[in-house]
Amino acid sequence: MENLYIIKAEDVGNLCVCLTFSDNTTQTVDIGDFIRRHPHPQYNKYLAPRKFSRFTIDNGNVVWGKNWDLVFPVEQLYAGKIA
Repeated sequence: MENLYIIKAEDVGNLCVCLTFSDNTTQTVDIGDFIRRHPHPQYNKYLAPRKFSRFTIDNGNVVWGKNWDLVFPVEQLYAGKIA
């Protein structure tokens, strides 16, 4: 697989994000499901829609928080399932 990275990310509601990858593939991923299955104070704050929507793209990754509080492997996001 080529070196994939995220070029665009859009909050589509319900704690889901639509991602566009470097090969122009798009994938919508339910991040909220991961947070609910893996409760942790560092992650739980992103269950609030206002905080969730403040993600950025940094070095080809979609990240939450100044210190990358929440980040997922691009390959998992590309597949649409995060562990």
